[in-house]
Amino acid sequence: MKRFLAAVRPADRPKPFEVRFETPAGQQAQVDFARFVTTFTDEPEITRIVWLFSLVLGHSRYIFARFVMHQDLQTLLRCHMLAFAAIGGVPLEILYDRMKTAVTGEDGEGHIIYNRALLALAQHYGFQPKACRPYRAKTKGKVERPLSYIRQDFFLARSFRNLDDLNAQLQDWLDMVANARLHGTTQRIVAEAFAAEQPELQPLPAAPFDALLKLERRVSHDGLVSIGGNYYSVPDRTRRVPP
Repeated sequence: MKRFLAAVRPADRPKPFEVRFETPAGQQAQVDFARFVTTFTDEPEITRIVWLFSLVLGHSRYIFARFVMHQDLQTLLRCHMLAFAAIGGVPLEILYDRMKTAVTGEDGEGHIIYNRALLALAQHYGFQPKACRPYRAKTKGKVERPLSYIRQDFFLARSFRNLDDLNAQLQDWLDMVANARLHGTTQRIVAEAFAAEQPELQPLPAAPFDALLKLERRVSHDGLVSIGGNYYSVPDRTRRVPP
C-alpha cells in the first residue's frame, strides 16, 4: 500500500510542516526514563539494566540526568528532588508521557488520573503535572532527543566501574559537552540560556518533602510486599490482605 501511494501521490505537492512548540523561561520541563544495558567492570560477569532519568528545561534545553537501578515510584520522586536541587528551582509544569508511575489512568470523562504520590510531590514543590496525549511522542521531543544524544555521544564506547562511576562520568559530560554546546534549535549556548532562565524558576520550598517514605505498598495474599523488585515478608500485626 505504501509503495502504491508513493507512486500515485503528486510529487510537487507541498510538504507538511510543523510549528515548533516553545515555552517561556521557567514554564515547563519534560521528564522521561530510558533503558540502558551495561556491564560494570567491578562485576564483569553481570549484565545490568540501568535506567536514565532525564529532566530537560523546555526554554533553555538544560539537561539534568541521572542513571538509576529502577524506574519505580520512589526512584521517580527522588530523581525529581535531585533535579530541582541541581537546577535551583522548579518549573511551573512538568510534562510526562503515560508512564505508570506518573499516570494511573483516566476517569469516565477522559480526565487524567495522576499518581497520588506524584501529586503530593507536585503540591509540595508547586508544579503542575501534565501528561502528553497518547501516541504523540513529538509532544515531548525536547527530552526524547537528548536521550538519543546521551546514548550515542556519551554512553557508547565507554566503560564504567559501577553506578557511581557511571554517574560521575555522565555529570562531567553534561558539564563539559551537552550543556556547554551551541544548541542547534535555539542557537544559544545551553548553559548560558539556563543562566538566564534559572531566575524565572519558582524557588525551592523551605521544608523538605517528607512524604517520600509514606509510599503505599500492595501486600499479596501470601503476605509478601515488593520493594525495588525484591519481595519481603510482612509481619502479621501489620499485614492487611484484601478480602
